[in-house]
Amino acid sequence: MEELYFDDCYLKEFDAVVENVVDERYIVLDRTAFYPEAGGQPHDIGFLYCAGKEYPVTGVRKADGKVYHEIGKAGLNDGDVVRGVIDWDRRYLLMRYHTACHILSSIIHSETGAKISGNQLSEDKTRVDFSLEEFDREQLKAYEVKVNDVIDRNIPVTIETMDREEAFGIPSVVKLKDAFPPEVLNIRVITIPGVDRQACGGTHVASTGEIPHIEIFKAENKGKNNRRVYLRFR
Repeated sequence: MEELYFDDCYLKEFDAVVENVVDERYIVLDRTAFYPEAGGQPHDIGFLYCAGKEYPVTGVRKADGKVYHEIGKAGLNDGDVVRGVIDWDRRYLLMRYHTACHILSSIIHSETGAKISGNQLSEDKTRVDFSLEEFDREQLKAYEVKVNDVIDRNIPVTIETMDREEAFGIPSVVKLKDAFPPEVLNIRVITIPGVDRQACGGTHVASTGEIPHIEIFKAENKGKNNRRVYLRFR
């Protein structure tokens, strides 16, 4: 199936054909712009339209190489032609949070050497987990200033798909080598020149200038060498 969000994060609507319906509520399409929950980014929501009827998309997940769209009511059948429309305001908010998360993660890593161990986006905040023994809360304000400086510089964000060998030639990507099984031959790389370059399957904005200023409003110790910071838009 064709995952349209990989190549065009700004695609809001698309046409597709229903390939399979599971238990009347889980729809597999031949192509989709709906992002399935993965990598700390929540799934998209929206609607599928067919023959004048509206089917709410309430969940999206990927399994066995297929993207399953959970709809709020039964009625779609194999072979139906549908129009997909994602909830753009929500998607765009998550895109901005995701790119902001990359910026903050890169700054924390460059300042402390800490490895980023996870992140989770939501509609009102995002968090970043990283491994660090000492936790300097005063330094968080300096990180915030640096993130907002990157935002103000309106740096283009590029997305490219590379073959495995080329991607693993990038120092910031090769560190994640073990996360990619051997059958993964192409790797998607997100680049913010001079700031960050890493493998990522999520959706991102085209320029840092699209992101509102952030504030780091909370910090937690989550156990030995495990630290967590939360950011939100001002």
